[in-house]
Amino acid sequence: MSSKSYKNLILEKKDGVAKLTVNRPNVYNALNPETMQEMASAIAEVDKDESVKVLVITGAGEKAFIAGADITTFPSLTPNQAKEFAKLGQIKITRALENLGKPVIAAVNGVAMGGGCEIVLACDFIVASETAKFGQPEINLAILPGWGGTQRLPRIVGPFKAKELCMLGDPIDAKEAERIGLVYKVVPPAKLNETVSELCNKLMGKSSIALRLTKSSIDKALDTEIDAGLAYESEMFSKAFTTEDHIEGAKAFIEKRKPVFKGK
Repeated sequence: MSSKSYKNLILEKKDGVAKLTVNRPNVYNALNPETMQEMASAIAEVDKDESVKVLVITGAGEKAFIAGADITTFPSLTPNQAKEFAKLGQIKITRALENLGKPVIAAVNGVAMGGGCEIVLACDFIVASETAKFGQPEINLAILPGWGGTQRLPRIVGPFKAKELCMLGDPIDAKEAERIGLVYKVVPPAKLNETVSELCNKLMGKSSIALRLTKSSIDKALDTEIDAGLAYESEMFSKAFTTEDHIEGAKAFIEKRKPVFKGK
């Protein structure tokens, strides 16, 4: 089943999985303002579609996931336009991915630089091809990451590695990204789609409600101190006990069978 058409994206929906492909391979899938607006629209569409259980983001071609923002638009940006450009990436794309009540998988098939790396940081699972590269090279343009790189990287890899990536601007390969905890799994290029499909199937075997509550609770831990975080966790824990899926999960465990969750 296909979604509505986009000029610079392909959004496909099938068997509970939405696959969003940035389709500008001639410019390494770089994001210009038009593509960013389309991406924001596609994420909002997925959010509203109850048939979608998992979102996968990738790039067209074999060279790039998303090479970052389209730098050709930068020389003409005023400071106020730059701020709006940053807000679009921060709020309508990366923050929207974090707030999406469904698992988001980045299938990184090539370079993920600048804004592309920042989109990766906002996903829940990152599966990378061995050919993938990650980096925040904005410093080489005398600017800095604007879509959350300086905020999410320290939380994921620590402040010193974040400063190395953002202040030196050198890329890292997939194995190094996996070593520092930036990537969930690294696989040969030929195995990327298969590995992502297996992960989608595993996630869709879980309760969609429990996944949403768990994602929300983990993300809350990054934004609050421990006591407030524990209080929020207790609230999410109690919400899970209001669901039919919880009862089904407990019964299935007792009866030694596989649970059949309905997202209720």
